Amino acid sequence: MSRVVITGLGVVAPVGQSVCDFFDGLVAARSGIRRVPSTTISTPNSLVAGLVDFDSSVYWPAHQSALFDRATQFALAAARQAFADAALQLTEQQSLRAGVYWGTGLGGATSIEESYRTFFAGSGRVRPTAVVMGMNNAAAGQISIAHGLRGPVLNVSTACSSSASAIGEAYRTIKYGHADVIVAGGSEALVTLGNLSAWDAMRALAHADAVDPSSSCKPFSANRTGLVLGEGAAALILEHRDRAMQRGARIYGEVAGYGNASDAFNISKPDADGQMRAMHLALADAELRPDEIDYVNAHGTATQVGDVVETTALKGVFGDRSCGPCVSSTKALHGHLMGASGAVEMVASVMALDQGIIPPTAHLDEPDPACDLDYVPNEARRAELRAVMSNSFGFGGMNAVLITRRHYR
Repeated sequence: MSRVVITGLGVVAPVGQSVCDFFDGLVAARSGIRRVPSTTISTPNSLVAGLVDFDSSVYWPAHQSALFDRATQFALAAARQAFADAALQLTEQQSLRAGVYWGTGLGGATSIEESYRTFFAGSGRVRPTAVVMGMNNAAAGQISIAHGLRGPVLNVSTACSSSASAIGEAYRTIKYGHADVIVAGGSEALVTLGNLSAWDAMRALAHADAVDPSSSCKPFSANRTGLVLGEGAAALILEHRDRAMQRGARIYGEVAGYGNASDAFNISKPDADGQMRAMHLALADAELRPDEIDYVNAHGTATQVGDVVETTALKGVFGDRSCGPCVSSTKALHGHLMGASGAVEMVASVMALDQGIIPPTAHLDEPDPACDLDYVPNEARRAELRAVMSNSFGFGGMNAVLITRRHYR
């Protein structure tokens, strides 16, 4: 079996639109959450979201941008960053063993909603590119086209664990010799009137903080009120270790373990048993003991039920605060990017490993007594990290856990 390393990173997120800006923002606890402009999306001014001020002209001319849904634009931008970061160039022959594994919850949601609005309002003709812009695998296809990747392609849609599962399956594909290089990650752009209304109807969205809307997402806090939707994308270049070493690539870390398990419990409520099994599977795959994990990037959505269940699951795997790893949720700063969350948080985890800095759980001023682990409140923490875990738990009880460790020869 082959070892799999990470040689490139790219990110477009509310906190920053490059890896350096993104991680610096997390470490500084700089929030990308704000009120959703009612003039832009016709929503009540009480709604907040993690928004990206994305300028597509940095990447493509306007006529080309018009062919891509917002989620695909994010994906292409993140993938381009990752390719540049990895200094990755492929010959025509090498491209046959280079692929794309991408995760998304709803794909081109912006384009789909726009098409329905146009059709039902009778205000014009639905654009002829609506299908190819809205389809769930649009981003994966466009990344493959843009970079000439002719190897395996997989589009994963497992709700909030989509991109974590995509990264895990990409890791397995290289590990077992079916590819040499895979661009893995995810993208999502769900800050639309329809999606916000649907999540609001579930009573899952956080109330806008009356004093500071940017602090509306409060994972593991006693005064948390729900999740905050976010948008963005992240891409990682996963590469066969020997190939990366031969070309002298910079290596961020080694993907060491992947666990995937279903709760088989409830379509929307999480279950600690399924989460624990996913973590145990990842540890077994990595051949690591729980005490060898130094940091966990938690799923931590700031919902009342979810944060307590994840705390229970973490205790079941690692023990109590005195013996467990540091844990934090970066969603407090960028919101919940749904299908893209796993990839964005994997980048945060990899950068924490690389830089030796644990990003904090922001806005954690009133800890919930039921969430009593070391959640690194409010301020980043320097630490020597050997291995890190990233948790992603989706609706339908779909759990994906990734472990990255320091690369060694």
